[in-house]
Amino acid sequence: MSPVGNKDSKTSGASRVLGSATAGIAELTVFHPVDTISKRLMSNKTKVANLSTLNTVIFRDYANAAVGRKLLSLFPGLGYAAGYKVLQRVYKYGGQPYVNDFLNKNYGSIFEDSFGKKNGKALMSATAGSLIGIGEIVLLPLDVLKIKRQTNPESFRGRGFLKVMADEGFGLYRGWGWTAARNAPGSFALFGGNAFAKEYVLGLSDYNKATWGQNFVASIFGASASLIVSAPLDVIKTRIQNRNFDNPESGFTILKNMAKNEGFSAFFKGLVPKLLTTGPKLVFSFALAQSLIPAFDKLIAGQ
Repeated sequence: MSPVGNKDSKTSGASRVLGSATAGIAELTVFHPVDTISKRLMSNKTKVANLSTLNTVIFRDYANAAVGRKLLSLFPGLGYAAGYKVLQRVYKYGGQPYVNDFLNKNYGSIFEDSFGKKNGKALMSATAGSLIGIGEIVLLPLDVLKIKRQTNPESFRGRGFLKVMADEGFGLYRGWGWTAARNAPGSFALFGGNAFAKEYVLGLSDYNKATWGQNFVASIFGASASLIVSAPLDVIKTRIQNRNFDNPESGFTILKNMAKNEGFSAFFKGLVPKLLTTGPKLVFSFALAQSLIPAFDKLIAGQ
């Protein structure tokens, strides 16, 4: 089985780690408050009928506090977020090229023969993204702790990181199946939409030669597709993770109660805010990583 003919130029492992880690740090610095708002909106089970209610949902106990204190209240779980976000971006953005290289080397001709050169290349990138997305559940405990800090800080009861890890153990992987189910199509759409835009909208033959502007445009396609496809499962995943440690609820129970009490639209709660907030965050980090990886590669090579 031969590689797909129009393959991308290779980048080094060091450049992939450095580029994706830098993108993750930059994303965290700019967008952590936005992420907190998105998680709190997804966790909210009441109808938001006016600005006063929205203010309470977002700022909680600090809804009537001064502006500065309100803003600080949007930074809970920053330590967990730092560990999770940097590791996640290194794993996802830095790891997908390795899986893509593996697929290209071993199954490239199958993709090309089945879907054609351009479609095969784009679908191979999407498949690599989906596989790497499933494996992301390894980092689930850090994501769980971050979300609980953002939406349900009372569940910690004064316990620190090590104490929580010791007490909860594998309970921190609760909802792993739903997370994998959400990540598989979400990552497929992220990398697939990005590859589709580079292939058919921007006409690039080597994705690693894209400019910052081209990476930004392609990332918009990928991020939008990912958020829309993964929205229902993301709501379920968030609700599993934000509950108290001693009062868990299965994903199927949450799904049933949502359908019964909140209706079909509940599965897309927070989608518009996510497109307006998480969307730019994902576009920012994805475009930045795709631009920094080849830039670091040239720097390391001394070019």
